[in-house]
Amino acid sequence: MSRHRPARVGPWLLLAASVSCLAIGDVFYAFDKTDVADICYLTMFVFVALAVMQLTRVGALLMNRARLIDVLACACSSLLVVWVFVIGDSERFGEISATDVIGALLLIGIAGRLIVATWFTWSAALLGVGAVGMLASDIAYGLHASWWTEAGYMVLYVAWGAAALHPSMVRLTMAMPAHETPWRGRWAALLGLSVATPPIVLLVEAVSGTVTDGVVIAVTATVTLVLTITRLSDSVQLSSQAATRERALREASAALVAAADEAAVGAAVRAAVAELLPPAEIRHVTFAADDRKLALASSPADPGSRSWWVDGPGPDVAGTGESTLVCPLWLEPLAVARPNGGALALTGHRDILAAGRDALEILAGQAALALDRISLVDAVGRRDSDLYLRAVIRNTADIMLVIDDDQVIRYASPALRKLIGEEDLPPFATLADLVHPDDSVQVRRALREDGDGVVYCALQRADQTQILVEATYRDLREDRLVRGFVVTMRDVTKSHDPLEKIPHLDHVDELPAWVNRRSAQHKFRY
Repeated sequence: MSRHRPARVGPWLLLAASVSCLAIGDVFYAFDKTDVADICYLTMFVFVALAVMQLTRVGALLMNRARLIDVLACACSSLLVVWVFVIGDSERFGEISATDVIGALLLIGIAGRLIVATWFTWSAALLGVGAVGMLASDIAYGLHASWWTEAGYMVLYVAWGAAALHPSMVRLTMAMPAHETPWRGRWAALLGLSVATPPIVLLVEAVSGTVTDGVVIAVTATVTLVLTITRLSDSVQLSSQAATRERALREASAALVAAADEAAVGAAVRAAVAELLPPAEIRHVTFAADDRKLALASSPADPGSRSWWVDGPGPDVAGTGESTLVCPLWLEPLAVARPNGGALALTGHRDILAAGRDALEILAGQAALALDRISLVDAVGRRDSDLYLRAVIRNTADIMLVIDDDQVIRYASPALRKLIGEEDLPPFATLADLVHPDDSVQVRRALREDGDGVVYCALQRADQTQILVEATYRDLREDRLVRGFVVTMRDVTKSHDPLEKIPHLDHVDELPAWVNRRSAQHKFRY
């Protein structure tokens, strides 16, 4: 286990304890301590049952154990009927122990279920081989006690030891997503009939004469009763988990509908995660509305995957240890990712994340819808703001521009088009495209920095003449109704020398390049 590092070591420790109990029972049996040996043999089945419960807990390979419990209860009752009414009265079967045979058959059923669930792994197959060897020796030793009829127990020891040493043993505790089992009446009826069988058998023996199989009936009744209680407990637990999940998703949906910005969406998502998963089992939660804010170590093999795993550092193999579950922000109705991407990433125990994987995918989809709703509201608000601005300053001489974060001009007042002699601006035009080439670098650098400022530049007219302007810009990129720069311009050329109209500047480099050339010509014109 220290070599292969399974997700849970509990089941394998319990299986080791069961093998130890069987070996100790054999030692006591060899010294004619049959009572102590029987206790050890029964204890072995207790450890095996606990191991099966560990293998079928939340997030494990056989997490859906409802059908397994129903089948085991039915098998116990059926074997009881066969033993009492078919085998019990026959002397041909010698001293075969009914409890040992029933226990071995149950082990074979569990091993077969593991083999089917894992699509044949060597560890599951070796567990099945050991159970078959145990059943063979239980029957053969009861018919004829000799050394070769005990070979099946040796097969059990070797096979179960090899199963724990084989690398495929990690798959038996691999985390799997949760899937609820729909209730079906025939399975409930089968479980009820299995519980009622031992009392009916006892009643039949009591009415017909002496009760000769009381111990077998008591053991079978105990096993079926424990299985039934486990089944009912699982049903109550699953119902409670479903109610908690539904309430958490409903509250998250309400919070996401009321969210007005990205920060509120992130807070709602984190609150929902705390409701859906145990906070102590989750080490880190990352919610990013943009792929540029999310650094992932790997990407899914399937581009359309709703979620994928990123294994944590360390010697753990795939499917074990602490991992990161990444749920991309998908738009649920369209089943596509958002234009800006984004994802919900959670780091914690893999079995806990696997159990809540479906709910986390739904939560990520709801968050994507909330972010798109906020973006749409902001876009509509900006459009209305632009329309209002266009209506207010249509006939004024003020030169005003609204520039997006990527420096594309979103709105320009009619006075600008009149000033540069153009009927309309080119599509996706930037302010750097409208100024003199010598000033474009300065304009781009100014609009890349944070904060407000003033920049002097020369606008390039259609007739190749230039106009010196003073451009005052305000950084309103954080304002959700603007999301850009608001630039106002003032013509400072007129008919005078540029240096007479421009305020004093400490650094001449802040002036447009063509103004510096005209200044030099003005100084040295004599």
